Amino acid sequence: MATQRAETQVDGDADKDQTLNFRVTAEFKKAFKGYAVAEGISMTDLLKEGFLLSKKARGK
Repeated sequence: MATQRAETQVDGDADKDQTLNFRVTAEFKKAFKGYAVAEGISMTDLLKEGFLLSKKARGK
């Protein structure tokens, strides 16, 4: 039973959001956040959308 619980915990972690940390200038952060607010989406959704568009543009 312990093995089954451990496997479930590992599998369950795959769906949990993870923290992504990187530094940007204060100017970029303000512009990024302002754009997300103006578009009515979260900063996370904007980042994900930008990542997908970048991958598509690069053909990957």
